[in-house]
Amino acid sequence: MGAPGSAAPGRLETVRRFVNTSDIEAATDTLTTPERLVAWLCDAELLGREVTADQTDLRRAVELREALRSAMASNHDGAPVAADAVATLNETADRAGLQLAFTADPRWAARPTAKGVDAALGTLLAVVAAAMTEDTWRRLKVCANDACRWAFYDHSRARAGKWCSMQACGNRVKQQAWRARREGEQR
Repeated sequence: MGAPGSAAPGRLETVRRFVNTSDIEAATDTLTTPERLVAWLCDAELLGREVTADQTDLRRAVELREALRSAMASNHDGAPVAADAVATLNETADRAGLQLAFTADPRWAARPTAKGVDAALGTLLAVVAAAMTEDTWRRLKVCANDACRWAFYDHSRARAGKWCSMQACGNRVKQQAWRARREGEQR
């Protein structure tokens, strides 16, 4: 469940941590109530403490989290992002009212015009858009071990990382493959 060096640079780390609010391997989820969603978004400095959320906000946040996880899985091989994940990303961006804003240096940034939870989720998407522009997004991946799916930042030179931790998930997957080959040879 994640190597210590799997942190992403800058604000992209917030996106990685958001996806990891669901720990598939441990079967735990940080985002179980609207109040816990608000607490997480506040701790991530995406939302003010005075904002409240409801079940719809929680459902949308969880849908966004899983759409981002799906998009990160595509970063392994450049495969197209699943249509349902793309739809969720676009719906979230629409609700957030994401707009381009130009800066004094020759750059641009996406910024949400919405308020509340929609703005916080839009800010996450703005971070993703910036990472795509900076070419750091492709390094944000999810563990190739289906029992794990932990988000990690691939720091490898070749951008070929597949597992959140070679010592844990990578080793498990390789042992399973070895056992399967060995069983096949014994038949």
